[in-house]
Amino acid sequence: MKEIQEYEKDIASIRTMMERSAKFISLSGLSGVLAGVYALAGAGVAYYMVQYPVSLFEYRVYSIQEPAILLKLILVATIVLVASISTGLYLSSLKAKKSGLSLWNTAGRRLAINLAIPLVTGGLFILIMLNSGHFGLAAPSCLIFYGLALIQGSTNTVDEVRYLGFSEIALGLLCAFLPGYGLLFWSIGFGVLHIIYGAILYNKYDK
Repeated sequence: MKEIQEYEKDIASIRTMMERSAKFISLSGLSGVLAGVYALAGAGVAYYMVQYPVSLFEYRVYSIQEPAILLKLILVATIVLVASISTGLYLSSLKAKKSGLSLWNTAGRRLAINLAIPLVTGGLFILIMLNSGHFGLAAPSCLIFYGLALIQGSTNTVDEVRYLGFSEIALGLLCAFLPGYGLLFWSIGFGVLHIIYGAILYNKYDK
């Protein structure tokens, strides 16, 4: 009986090692919460640039086409993106070090590649749309391509990422039907959903 129990422990240890090598488990839930906060702050800045004093919930019948404002919005989005990625990498590296793991292991590299393909493709597609004057589809495209990236990357990390991806895609499709509310949907998708998802991950995996 004792030998059987030892074999079961060995099998459990091997299974755990295989799961760790196949999935990136160092993703920080706190970084998701902070990314959502950054996004809401960026949305607030964007609101005062293009929407104020019109209510955020009031439908816009026109899109922003002024080059100066568009460049400012792209700058705000870039700052939010860089801050989110930097925070995510820093907090995830701390979590990995605490668990005795490497941040850039096989699963981490595979996750980065799977996320990068849809994100880079979506970013280039959005820039092409902006250049050709399709401004109303920029916000929904951000949400949809981000959701696709999360779903593709979810095979190499925790399952909750997949559900966040589905939520982002659904929100992006709804935003495409209501382009006048692009900033509101952007705030919900990148702000509120990130905070909720990050809090769930923090309570489930970080404590």
